[in-house]
Amino acid sequence: MAESFSIGDLARRTGIKVPTIRYYESIGLMPEPDRTAGNQRRYGRDALDTLNFIAHARAFGFPMKSVHHLLDIAAHPERPCEDIDALVAERLIEVEMRISGLTRLRDELSGLLAGHEHGTVGECRIIEAFSDHSLCAPGHKHDLPME
Repeated sequence: MAESFSIGDLARRTGIKVPTIRYYESIGLMPEPDRTAGNQRRYGRDALDTLNFIAHARAFGFPMKSVHHLLDIAAHPERPCEDIDALVAERLIEVEMRISGLTRLRDELSGLLAGHEHGTVGECRIIEAFSDHSLCAPGHKHDLPME
């Protein structure tokens, strides 16, 4: 007999919450599951594998549109890897840009700490720099990465 999982089983095994699994079904990342006579969703091993794939792709920071594309590509093992390579290369560029922005942010924060006397708040260069952008280090930009 083939493996069969409830939605709760999938959630426990993958770490993906039940509402998220339902959402993935609603946007077509996962096919609608078979249902029992009592209308309970029942999933096979392929659903578990798909959810693990989605979770791992999301952990790498791929947006949902790219995850959907990756799943589509993965469903056709005879296809060349060029499309996957392109998606991963695009994600790598995004990561490198983020690292660059975070490096600039680190350098700016280090400069702020190193460039003042650590006296009172009234004399604090950091407070001044936050209020007046011209007091920041040369090359500082307003477009530092935000969370």
